Amino acid sequence: MDPRIDPRIDLARLPRHVGIIMDGNGRWARKRMLPRIAGHREGVKAVDRIVSHASRMGIRALTLYSFSLENWSRPRDEVNALMEILVEFLERELNRILREGIRFNVIGHIEDLPHFAQDWVKRAIEETADRNGMILTLALSYSARREIADAAQELAREAVAGKISPDDIDESDVARNLYTADLPELDLLIRTSGELRLSNYLLWQAAYAELYFTDAYWPEFGTREFEDAILSFQARVRKFGLTEEQVATRKV
Repeated sequence: MDPRIDPRIDLARLPRHVGIIMDGNGRWARKRMLPRIAGHREGVKAVDRIVSHASRMGIRALTLYSFSLENWSRPRDEVNALMEILVEFLERELNRILREGIRFNVIGHIEDLPHFAQDWVKRAIEETADRNGMILTLALSYSARREIADAAQELAREAVAGKISPDDIDESDVARNLYTADLPELDLLIRTSGELRLSNYLLWQAAYAELYFTDAYWPEFGTREFEDAILSFQARVRKFGLTEEQVATRKV
């Protein structure tokens, strides 16, 4: 095992797909009497740490809540700075992402982003398309409710075209029309900063995900905190509606 990974972690029982709500950049900055943008820039360092460590561990997919649909309502200066930070991250880290075999992916409405940001997002997707390592997904201009509405619209179009009967639509039909259709099932959802809500993030996907909340602000979230979340996940019994006795029998 890589000595940088906690030996208590069972690498054969990792969550396939980890989602993170990266919260607390502004409060981290405020505690230090710094501008909010300083917190966002420090948060990018946490992204670097966690992306590399998750890939090193063998996590199949990591999805980061980077910019929500609601975030467009923030002050214009902050939104512009966040778009610039996104581009700086991709420009600086693309070679490392390629080197580590990571495939870059985006969910959300990237057409909402300014063109300079769209260009870098598309470039990162195209240049990493042949990588077969961890899938790093950024949720940009993302809303889980809008995602479900988009899936419903697509199913309505299929029904109008006669490709599917409304009476036959089931959960799998909704799932195949979600932005995450090509990703593994979400197993673990982490939120930093002490907030205890999902904030319109991966609502459908989180139906049976394990939830992990930490008081650490995102800029403070390091590899040890990430491993704590993995250890918590591995200590839980995932029953999916069964009894513990049934789960134990199924594992035998």
